[in-house]
Amino acid sequence: MLPFGCLYFLSDVWYIVIKGLVKYRNEVIADNLIHAFPEKSAREILLLRNKFYRYFCDVTLESIKLYHLNAKQLHKRIKFTGTEKLDALAEKHNGAILLAFHYNNWEWSSALQQQLNCKLLMVYNKMRDNEPMDEFLQNAREKWGGEPVQMGRAAKVTFRYFAQQEPVVVGLIADQSALASSQMWAMFMNREAAFFPGPVKIARKTNQPVFFQYAKRLGRGKYEYRYTLLADEPAKMDDREILLRYIEKMEEVIKTNPEYYLWSHKRWKHKRPEGTALIQ
Repeated sequence: MLPFGCLYFLSDVWYIVIKGLVKYRNEVIADNLIHAFPEKSAREILLLRNKFYRYFCDVTLESIKLYHLNAKQLHKRIKFTGTEKLDALAEKHNGAILLAFHYNNWEWSSALQQQLNCKLLMVYNKMRDNEPMDEFLQNAREKWGGEPVQMGRAAKVTFRYFAQQEPVVVGLIADQSALASSQMWAMFMNREAAFFPGPVKIARKTNQPVFFQYAKRLGRGKYEYRYTLLADEPAKMDDREILLRYIEKMEEVIKTNPEYYLWSHKRWKHKRPEGTALIQ
């Protein structure tokens, strides 16, 4: 409930604590950055890690702040670009798939529902190690009218809406770490990574257009969410092509301002099993 000025003062204090005292996931962050940017010196990696810590403090408190923001306050701080095309194609094709990722403030993008004429399904992975926080975030996301759906139910719910001819935009944070047993492995930021097959399989089966979300930071607590078309007729494409387009867009964005990606996420914790081909 704090005003933003107090919120960012608190963030500045927290930044000093987690950078210098707690050293939150310091080894994970450093390892991820070293692999992603092998051309950078040790000093450059350190500076980038510190920039990430500052962003991480801001975006964490902003995510909690979402619960107490009203529509008027939020709309002063965010703007949407490309929603007209997203909404129109979703209406035309009985739905659309929206691929986002852990870059900048992905939580505030739940307000996209207010820009759409159709329903927004927000697919998420349940935080089993922190159920109170998981419930808190679900309540914050739902306040804009979207419908949270657990990852395991995403396909079933999507196909139900599709069969009823009720257009929905299915939003997924699709860069989350998939199981090692996944059959979709590709290079992502210079390392082999597993991806969930669900998003592209749903897109191909329904032939719903696939969009990409880019969250651009305009300033502290100010964002622009841009929506661009990745695939207009996915049924005519291979699963691998859709995935590689998504990865290409993510890497393009991350390399522009790498400090805004969630480097503390253990994205590359699995090893590709023998016999599983790497998508190229």
